[in-house]
Amino acid sequence: MKENRKGLKLPLGVYDFLIFLIADTILYVFYKGAGELSVKGIFIQSVIAFITIFGARIICKIYRQIWRYGGIQCYIRLLVADVVAFFAYLLIERLLPIEHVVFAKMLAFCCMNTLGTLSIRMVYRYAYKCGSQDSPTGAFLRTLLKIFSGGTVKTEPDPDSQKIKIAILGAGSVGVGLAEDLLSNNKAQYVARCFIDSNPAKVGRDIHGIAVIGEDEASLDELKRHHIQEVVFAVPNMERSRKLELYDYYQKAGFRIKVFDFPAMDIPGRKRQLREFNIEDLLMRETKDTINDKTRAYYKDKVVLITGGGGSIGSELCRQLAKMEPKQLVIFDIYENCAYDLQQGLLFAYKGKIDIKVEIASITDKKALSRVFREYHPDICINAAAHKHVPLMEKNCLEAVKNNVFGTLNVIQCCEEFGCNRFMMVSTDKAVNPTNVMGATKRMCEMIMQAYSTKGTLKCSATRFGNVLGSAGSVIPLFERQIQAGGPVTVTDKRIIRYFMTIPEASQLVLTSGAMAENGELFVLDMGKPVKIYDLAQNMISLSGMHDIEIVETGLRPGEKLYEELLVDTDGLETTDNDMIFIERETAVTMNELKEKLQILKDACATDDDNTVREALRKVVPTFRKPEEVNCQVEVME
Repeated sequence: MKENRKGLKLPLGVYDFLIFLIADTILYVFYKGAGELSVKGIFIQSVIAFITIFGARIICKIYRQIWRYGGIQCYIRLLVADVVAFFAYLLIERLLPIEHVVFAKMLAFCCMNTLGTLSIRMVYRYAYKCGSQDSPTGAFLRTLLKIFSGGTVKTEPDPDSQKIKIAILGAGSVGVGLAEDLLSNNKAQYVARCFIDSNPAKVGRDIHGIAVIGEDEASLDELKRHHIQEVVFAVPNMERSRKLELYDYYQKAGFRIKVFDFPAMDIPGRKRQLREFNIEDLLMRETKDTINDKTRAYYKDKVVLITGGGGSIGSELCRQLAKMEPKQLVIFDIYENCAYDLQQGLLFAYKGKIDIKVEIASITDKKALSRVFREYHPDICINAAAHKHVPLMEKNCLEAVKNNVFGTLNVIQCCEEFGCNRFMMVSTDKAVNPTNVMGATKRMCEMIMQAYSTKGTLKCSATRFGNVLGSAGSVIPLFERQIQAGGPVTVTDKRIIRYFMTIPEASQLVLTSGAMAENGELFVLDMGKPVKIYDLAQNMISLSGMHDIEIVETGLRPGEKLYEELLVDTDGLETTDNDMIFIERETAVTMNELKEKLQILKDACATDDDNTVREALRKVVPTFRKPEEVNCQVEVME
């Protein structure tokens, strides 16, 4: 560095002196406007200007800077030095008994001199940075560099040559923001080579020196000319159909695809980041924030207990609730690792501003539940704890009933006993005309909720929705693991359809419906159009770029039906203020009827026999049918 600095000091000083002479000659010799100076006057003015300008630059150590790496601070220092020099020149010139020049000419001279010195440094820095390019422009820049440096400096490899070259799809505020972030960060792994945009007002222009090309012009040849390796989507409001179309186009052309968007976890102060596309970005319907001021006010300053708080839905409920400033958030879960991770994540995100407690216990332990309710006296209890894996619950029917049915009963009884005002239950579309044990137990839980809504002061409600993307045990993570392993991807039946929703959207709607509940409502969420699981598998394979992965049918699993329903009785559907939330009205079972049903299940559980418990479930849940009965009807319809 020392050698380079010595080598650069003299050439830059010489070029600055040449620029000084040019400005001096133009303004004081050839330009005769606003008064003339004698030869002696020109000489004196030049000497004073030279001493003040170069003296100020030496004092400010302008010639000790390495301009090839110079940032904005270097240019600001040069400007400050020349401004100081101008005022020093003005003061000395006015005090000495010499021929004077008008202020305008003096200012014009100093400005021209400063502009020249700034320009030569910018050209030098550009030549140093881009002179390594293998092109006629690069050769010209290398020649300039040798001239500027006196032949003492050699070009180094382009620092951007080792970076991943990207095209930013979208030249709006989001895309430009990404480009600015990359330009300001020398350590960034990416460099933006071009924008792709459909706005005619932007196409053909440059933003921060980066060309904007139209979508029609963004041919593969054009992108290859820019050496593009990845295409980054930076258009937040793009329609999903268009996004999928563009994704397929660029992905099939061999480009890796990324998106510049917010991280999945919704926390205060989160920023957009470059991340891989996920299935929610492409395959499902548009999601929207459904939390309004009324919902926020409902949970604000309340003590909220979430059972199963460490699970997929439970943890997202906690994240959504944390934004509503509850008085206290109690995470109740039997799995300590998930609960701990959630607690630490929320404490970090909210800097300790929210009172978050974790209690490790099972909802089947009535004594432990009572202790927690006695300690915290929650205002609201959301029951998201449940065994939910359909095939596993078919094999473990006894445990499904113990946890889902009697665990829910324990929670609702504790709500009554300890003065909780509101009980909210997370239910499922599998509870509608269930064909499996898991769905039947959740339907039984709905009946418990409705029966308890007819007595006492506890207000009860349940919210029913379909599959959530990315939840533990769902088909999406399974497909992802199978694709990463090279396949095959397994589907039980090509005809299976399911309703899907993102975890944040489902959680928001659960909280919204709970806030609007009066008592006994069974809320049903608008899940949009059902998705064919086989199509989902195909799209995920396409998303991965591994098109040679095979899809294999394995046959329906025990308890599995070809389609899911959301309503028990479509004639009883009622609308709400939220166009995504509906109410299913049905007559609640009486407490006496509920006690009889629970006794049947209790007696069956006492036998420790799964088959006995399964048959008991059929007795207490009239809509519980065998899957082959339902699937046969579908086959006949087809």
